[in-house]
Amino acid sequence: MSEQRNEIAFHTSSVNGIHVHILPTAKFKTTTIVTMIEQELSEAHVTKTALLAMVMKRATARFPETKQLREHLDYLYGAIFDVDVVKKGERQILQIYMEVPNEKYLSQEMSLLDQAIRFVGDVLTRPYLEGEAFAEKYVAQEKETLRKRIESLIDDKMKYANQRVTAEMCKGEPFALLAQGRTEDLPSITGAELYRYFREITSRNPIDIFVVGDVQRAEVEEAISTHVTPDRAEVITFPPTNATKQVTQAREVIERLDVSQAKLNIGCRTQISYKDDDYPALLVYNGVLGGFPHSKLFVNVREKASLAYYAVSRLESHKGILMMMSGIDVNNYRRAVDIIKEQLELMRQGSITAGELEQTKATLTNQFRELLDSARMMIDFAYNGVLSGRKRQLNELLNEINGVTVDDIKRVAERVAIDTIYLLRDKKGDV
Repeated sequence: MSEQRNEIAFHTSSVNGIHVHILPTAKFKTTTIVTMIEQELSEAHVTKTALLAMVMKRATARFPETKQLREHLDYLYGAIFDVDVVKKGERQILQIYMEVPNEKYLSQEMSLLDQAIRFVGDVLTRPYLEGEAFAEKYVAQEKETLRKRIESLIDDKMKYANQRVTAEMCKGEPFALLAQGRTEDLPSITGAELYRYFREITSRNPIDIFVVGDVQRAEVEEAISTHVTPDRAEVITFPPTNATKQVTQAREVIERLDVSQAKLNIGCRTQISYKDDDYPALLVYNGVLGGFPHSKLFVNVREKASLAYYAVSRLESHKGILMMMSGIDVNNYRRAVDIIKEQLELMRQGSITAGELEQTKATLTNQFRELLDSARMMIDFAYNGVLSGRKRQLNELLNEINGVTVDDIKRVAERVAIDTIYLLRDKKGDV
């Protein structure tokens, strides 16, 4: 693969107070448009942001009924549309996703790109209102849907355990919050309050629009200038996510529910985030430790010791957290914790084989190259750069990954510390 084909080169400009990032490419037969509205993750905003995302996708001024909105998407040759929230570090991102076929592959002369951007503008700047409020019928329905979504987290024990260890580990920090919000906030949110909040974040919060497809830059910018016209004020700048917190002593949290398989999740602080020079070494560290089927956790905890049904680790790159997750028989709890700690110690000692290192680098390289096959993944990669303040080039990152040495991994390992050991177990017996 050539150097040029390995690059993700967005052109960035400012249109109507919005950062617009355009990547013209003939690789895809569709055009992907993703709008990101950045918000601080906070108790004051978290539930309103999540509810707002759900209400925004129900109707617009042009399509006041959800059925009309869906019919229009069908008219746009089955355009894909969604609005959702995600958590990245101490940010809650409201995302508007739109994907339409490229008209070059259709017999119709209609400009689908222009129509798609007009629709995004509808959602972002021309909502359906009743007076100075979102329609109460949609607000009430989506409050109930969101309440059920939050409450259903406990039904997926893997996700539930991950949220619980995060909440315990980051108590008092914004990152402890669930991106979908809190049920106790829902009753007090009205259509009028939600509209005031909508106007606030669309006027002053950072907004980024990404467009990937076989498009002309000037045409995209002109369409956004025409159709996406929020009433922008001076844009606020949020403080960076705090990714450094020293651990004085690891905490143990044991929770009991009706579960057949215990969940053992161990949260670690790495003191390293996406913007840091040691980030490529942290990626390799995580890969050797638990990111892949050849990693130490999988091989030693699951395969050799037969202590876990699964054993993996993953990074939250903006917050500098490494999470180790496993499903175990509760009787193996202490032994599983000991063996997991042994793997961390092996990393600190640099006890890493040439095979582990090379296989990890090769797998990471393939993962990052797969970004180039997905417009959405390329957008996510670019947006990580926007959020962190360090816009990484893909080639540069791949070169840094391949240059990581065992000494680099040892340096990272010295900074990794267990913060919280969380066990979700059954209601019987002792630990």
